[in-house]
Amino acid sequence: MKLSFPLPLQQLLFIFFAALLAAPLPSALAQQDAYVFTKAAPQQPVVMKVLGVKGSALMVRGQYGEQGIPLAQIQEVRMAEPPESAAAIEAFKAKDWGKALAQAKAVADRFKGLPAAWAVTATAMIGNIYLEQGDIAKAKAAFDDFARAYPGNGEADLGRARIAVANKEYDAARKTAAPICEKALKDAVVKPQDGPIYSQAFLVMGQVKEAANDFQGALEDYLRTVSLFYYDPAAVSIAQAKADALRKQHAVFVP
Repeated sequence: MKLSFPLPLQQLLFIFFAALLAAPLPSALAQQDAYVFTKAAPQQPVVMKVLGVKGSALMVRGQYGEQGIPLAQIQEVRMAEPPESAAAIEAFKAKDWGKALAQAKAVADRFKGLPAAWAVTATAMIGNIYLEQGDIAKAKAAFDDFARAYPGNGEADLGRARIAVANKEYDAARKTAAPICEKALKDAVVKPQDGPIYSQAFLVMGQVKEAANDFQGALEDYLRTVSLFYYDPAAVSIAQAKADALRKQHAVFVP
């Protein structure tokens, strides 16, 4: 189905801004479910009903009906996290891969490409679930799909680095993760978009070091994901399990 945009974006935004300014903010929030920040007006969010993502557009409904806004024009969307998102995380922690996959896909199928942290997390989680199940081909396809939905987001590269670890291509994984870990340790403040990438980078480096029998170094990196860079729930869950296994099997600890 071809998307159509009957109103130019600037006119559409003018209409939404006019509607927003015509009503008190608490009333608008009671009727709508999202703040949409556009790149053209990043300090002036539009309050509207978000329906989901279709193709390359965010579908919204306002007082003038349903419209599509190109994702390329959107800076950020703030809205309530759907219950499937939290359910996917809890199922992942419980290693209930079937439920985790179903819940993560439910979010991604509707919101993939949405610039919201929970949508990014759910979309990236699909590849991690396939990796945990040992399905490398599907994991690769999922991370490629993530890269198309979120171009320029480093989580796709870290997903591919985890695939490299699964394939015992440790040098390739190290080349991706090591510079990110170095940057993470230098950052005085972690930016929201960097947090999940740092989580995954230290997980990858822990796996690389564990494969080289550097168990203490691996434990340190796993615990950095768990305790310092705990922004990606899937990475934290995996790193915690690996840290526990290292302590038990090799009696290592962090001084």
